[in-house]
Amino acid sequence: MAKFKLAPSILAADFACLGDQVEICLQEGCEFVHIDVMDGHFVPNITMGPNVVKALKPLLVKYNAVMDVHLMIENPDTYLMEFAEAGADVITVHVESCGRLSETVDMIRSLGVRPGITLNPDTELDNILEVIPNVDLVLIMSVNPGFGGQEFVPATMKKIADVRTILDETQSEAELEVDGGIKVSNIHSVVQAGASVVVAGSAIFDSGTTIAHNIVEIRKAANM
Repeated sequence: MAKFKLAPSILAADFACLGDQVEICLQEGCEFVHIDVMDGHFVPNITMGPNVVKALKPLLVKYNAVMDVHLMIENPDTYLMEFAEAGADVITVHVESCGRLSETVDMIRSLGVRPGITLNPDTELDNILEVIPNVDLVLIMSVNPGFGGQEFVPATMKKIADVRTILDETQSEAELEVDGGIKVSNIHSVVQAGASVVVAGSAIFDSGTTIAHNIVEIRKAANM
C-alpha cells in the first residue's frame, strides 16, 4: 500500500459549513488541512487570512492534524508572525515571491513553525536546491496557482520525481507535497512519483458525492 498523507484544500469547501466539512475530513483520517492564502497580487485571487487558521486550529488539535498554510502572497515575511500565532504548523512560501529565500526559511523556523518552499510549474528546481536541506516540506504546484479546479499539468510529474530523488539522495526527511488538479484518475501516478503529501480540493469537496466517500475513493485509487 502506498504511504502518503492527504491534505484537503479548504479553498474548495463550503464556507457556510467549513468547520463541519473539515471535521468530516479529519474523522476520515486526513493528516493535513491545506490553507491557501492568496492576496490578489501574487496570484489573481483573494481568499483567506489568519482568522480562518485560528478558527480551525482547535479542530486540528483535537484530531492531531497538521495546519498546512500555503502563502501565495507578495512580501510573505510581513505576515509570518500572524500565521504562526494563529496556529500554523507548516508555513510554505513561494520561491518566486521571496527576495531572500533562505532568510525567510530561517524566520519561519524561528517562530516555531516548520518551513516549506513552493515551486510553480514553470520554475526551475535550481531555484530551491540551496535551501532544500533547511526545509521540512517542498511543495510542487501541479497547476498555475490562483484558482481551484484546474487540470493537472502533466510536465509536473518529472519535477515530482526529480525532487524525490534529491530528497532521497540527501537523506532529507522533508515532506514532498503536490498541489493542483489531483483526482482519482491521477493520484496513483503522483504518489508513485514520490509525493508524500497530496493536496486535493475539488476532488474531495465538489465532486457530487459525500466528502467521506470521496476520501475513500481517493485513497483506494492511490493504492491501486
